[in-house]
Amino acid sequence: MKNNLLKEEIAAVFRNRKLLIPLIAVLFIPILYSGMFLWAFWDPYDHLKDLPVAIVNEDDGATYEGKELHLGDDLVAKLKESQDFHFEFVDRTVANDDLENQKYYMIVEIPDNFSENATTLLDENPEKLALNFIPNEGYNFLAAQIGGTAIEKIKASLSAKVTETYAESMFDKVEELADGMTKASEGANDLSTGTADLLAGTSNFHEKLTQFSNGTEKFSEGMASATNGTIALNRGASDLSAGLGQLSSGQNELVTASKTIQSGLGSLHQGMTDVNTGLETVNGKVPALISGTSELMEGVATLETSLAEWQKGAEAVNGGVKALTQSLQAVIAQMPEGPERAVLEQTLASLDSNTQILAEKSALLSAGASNLENGMESLLAGQKELQGGLNQLEEGTNALVEGSSELSAGQTTFESGMEYFQQKLTEASNGAQKISEGTNGLVSGVTELADASKTIASSASQLQEGSDSIIDGNNKLLDGSNKLSTKLAEGADKASSVEATDKTFDMMAQPVEVKEKKVNEVSNYGTGFAPYFLSLGLFVGALLLSIVFPLKEPASIPKSGMNWFISKFSIIGVVGVLQGIVAATVLLLGLGLQVESTFYFYLFTIITSITFVTLIQLLVTTLGDPGRFVAIIVLILQLTTSAGTFPLELIPSALQPFNSLLPMTYSVQGFKAVISSGDYSFMWHNAYILLSFAVVCAVGTILYFSKMHKRQFRVMAE
Repeated sequence: MKNNLLKEEIAAVFRNRKLLIPLIAVLFIPILYSGMFLWAFWDPYDHLKDLPVAIVNEDDGATYEGKELHLGDDLVAKLKESQDFHFEFVDRTVANDDLENQKYYMIVEIPDNFSENATTLLDENPEKLALNFIPNEGYNFLAAQIGGTAIEKIKASLSAKVTETYAESMFDKVEELADGMTKASEGANDLSTGTADLLAGTSNFHEKLTQFSNGTEKFSEGMASATNGTIALNRGASDLSAGLGQLSSGQNELVTASKTIQSGLGSLHQGMTDVNTGLETVNGKVPALISGTSELMEGVATLETSLAEWQKGAEAVNGGVKALTQSLQAVIAQMPEGPERAVLEQTLASLDSNTQILAEKSALLSAGASNLENGMESLLAGQKELQGGLNQLEEGTNALVEGSSELSAGQTTFESGMEYFQQKLTEASNGAQKISEGTNGLVSGVTELADASKTIASSASQLQEGSDSIIDGNNKLLDGSNKLSTKLAEGADKASSVEATDKTFDMMAQPVEVKEKKVNEVSNYGTGFAPYFLSLGLFVGALLLSIVFPLKEPASIPKSGMNWFISKFSIIGVVGVLQGIVAATVLLLGLGLQVESTFYFYLFTIITSITFVTLIQLLVTTLGDPGRFVAIIVLILQLTTSAGTFPLELIPSALQPFNSLLPMTYSVQGFKAVISSGDYSFMWHNAYILLSFAVVCAVGTILYFSKMHKRQFRVMAE
């Protein structure tokens, strides 16, 4: 039986209004689906001025660098001029109640310390300016996200204002710094001059200190010699004292003998012979005694002369030490406080005390020597008188009887001389004892003075080394002060050259300007989402087409599987083309969608629609209603993996492999190329992939119809 199956299908459509009207309605499904979405979200940010947002200003203001700050009021003034949102300025209680009642999507709260925190920049713990953003995310999550973006813009604007205020204050401080640096440079120059003078004085001090150190070494050596001489003097004084003691003992014996003579005058006649013999003996010893006394007297005179010279030397040393002490005290007074200064002061005090003791001991020695000399003179005179008496006694022995009266007188004279001699000898012995005692103190004092001189020499050496360090330090100080003066002057010149203007403050507040250079600019949300929603609408239109038009049952008996496919595909293909044309036209003319090429936009829309129609035809023809369920599953996968909204990299990795397996991925990419980028080669690349999907699906449907035709209509067709 021969017939034209396509004509039968077309006739069946037009005869059956229940089929025709749904088919006509299906033509508008893609534009209703995609168009409504795109219309609703074409440019939502253009309506932000209608979004109610509560502003609560509790800022108390503050004072910074003598200027009143009211950042909260400044922000409110800017927001009143802004059209970003529908701002309503209310108090905290009203804002919180209306937020709970869903009158406001969010609250922007300016706390009471907002301006005050702006003044804490230079504090030890500066406080940041805090805006309290309170969104009602349960009311609308996207509104909260949009509000967060707006708050970031407000924050950036406020930051620029605060930074501008800081910058103005900072440049004021720079001017003050320049003045201070100029004064500091002048002070540093004075410091450099003073340091040079100090270096010269220190060098002179070092030179004098070197001389003093050398002198203390020589003084220490001289004190060592003086110590040795004083020890020898002490020994001689001790020997002198011992000898005078022996002489005194002999004198006592002589006095005793004289008294014996005096007592024996009554029996002079009887012992004349013995007396004569004794007188001869005594007379023979007296010259030796006189000679020894003369020598002793010469030694005492020499000792007195030496002690006088020593006293003069000691007084000279004492005077020199006092002068040295005064010089050192003047030097030490210029030294910094420290252990070295304390040691020098203690050493000078000890030196002064010891030299004073030395002078006093020398005076005592000189006085003792003078007394000793006087005693020796008296002794010598007595001895001479004794010698004369003895001579007279010896001469008178021959006429003793006749001259007994003279003998008695001479004896009296002798006793008187012996008493005088005894007295002077005692004085000499006492003087020698004082000399011995004085030399003991002298030895101790000279020893201490020698030790102190060593300490002085050591301290002087250390002081000299310290002065070397002082000179080095002064040299470095001079160099540093010169550099400081130069650098401060340079810094003052540079700081003075800074001239700040409002443009400078603005530069400090907003140093970075972002210049956006868009590639393939998308004007609004509608344009950006058009590839996604148009693809979605065409797929839904193809799916609904399978519901209103029978994709499997033929209007009459087909001649072949190919004939069967052509009769069905011709109808749904035309509907698919019309769906694409209607959708593209409404988007272009109704919503004002801007595309790079109108022709390619229509062409790619038709290719996409045909691809989805062939896919739905294959699923529904081969599987029936389960095929529609599979189509819905495919739609869901395409919605999540086609990268029409979020980038592919942002979706779960388990879903990403489906991106390359489903046709909507390529329809979205192709629409982006023809709408925004104008990359027609990329559009054709995606178009070929979609056509490949269409061919594969068509071949699958043809194979299915061919198989079903063999089973159901082959005999009838023949």
